[in-house]
Amino acid sequence: MNLIEVRGVSKKFSLHSKAKLLREHLANRFWKSDSQHGFYALQDISFNVARAEGVQIVGANGAGKSTLLSIVTGLAPPDSGTVQLKGHVGALLELGSGFHPELTGMENLELNSALIGNSEKRTREMTPKIIEFAELGDFIDEPLRTYSAGMVMRLAFSVAISLDPEILIVDEVLGVGDAAFQRKCFNAIRDLRQHGTALLCVSHGAGAMAELCNRAIWLHQGRLVRDGEYAKIMEEYQTFMQTPRSSFPGTESGKDGKTVSTAIE
Repeated sequence: MNLIEVRGVSKKFSLHSKAKLLREHLANRFWKSDSQHGFYALQDISFNVARAEGVQIVGANGAGKSTLLSIVTGLAPPDSGTVQLKGHVGALLELGSGFHPELTGMENLELNSALIGNSEKRTREMTPKIIEFAELGDFIDEPLRTYSAGMVMRLAFSVAISLDPEILIVDEVLGVGDAAFQRKCFNAIRDLRQHGTALLCVSHGAGAMAELCNRAIWLHQGRLVRDGEYAKIMEEYQTFMQTPRSSFPGTESGKDGKTVSTAIE
């Protein structure tokens, strides 16, 4: 069963490198224009993520990885295409996103627990476990602005998994903090996957993510160029990154049966 279905997603951003003439503003207002002042962060992206599957998105800086996660989580709308999610979502994107620096750790915990769909009763029930997992102790009553980056990540991750999400989406923030807590996070994600949670994550390299993912999706300049078995895709990606001006022709079938372009220009 697919818990994440992405179909034909594209996203274009406008460039404002120079002032527009009045006639350009009028043209953009009354006619849809594929202006040279815009660029596609994503172009016609399609893939599925099944229950209990772990998928890592890789690609060079600017490939569209974080944009894709923002669209999947509903933080940004696609210009075209659709995203369908089936189940509760736990998301850990930009470090501290959704947190307020002037609120205490406890206040941020309660606020973000409500935002991800926990009832007030469940939040009360889960609060001791969240604090224990985050290892914050008395700091839970201190303002978030006094926290280190690692402490913010601990709290954010602990809240994100408190819902026992069917879908977990993570954008590289697990690289923050000490090695012991990172291992604790990886073990928690592994437990979730064993109980059916679908994992969609972004990370530049393999490393510990190889323990959590069985599949990789490679984005290049906003296009999906590889989708397949983790070790194979990561080997090709890392080889390419050593000589990024290289190219390889051809196409192959993606996870959902759609033809995936493999040409890197």
